[in-house]
Amino acid sequence: MHSHEIIKRPLLTEKSTFTGDEFKRYMFLVDSEATKIEIKNAVQDLYKVRVVGVNTHNRKKRDRRYRYGAIAGKSSKRAVVRVHPEDTIELF
Repeated sequence: MHSHEIIKRPLLTEKSTFTGDEFKRYMFLVDSEATKIEIKNAVQDLYKVRVVGVNTHNRKKRDRRYRYGAIAGKSSKRAVVRVHPEDTIELF
């Protein structure tokens, strides 16, 4: 996969912007099949920074029940990328 296929979009929330400023950790929504090494290489390729570590977690949405049946929620994978203290990522 290419770098732009692995990293779908950055997650911009209050918590992610605070951790980005204070602790150099940035959150991304990534492809569910991507590994930590692929995510690390994609971030280094796209943003030209040195990645120190990657943490991932899968978020499974709950199923919703309606009158006409149950609908499965969409699962997503998030990655928290820690960059070198001298590097920063300008997201906006």
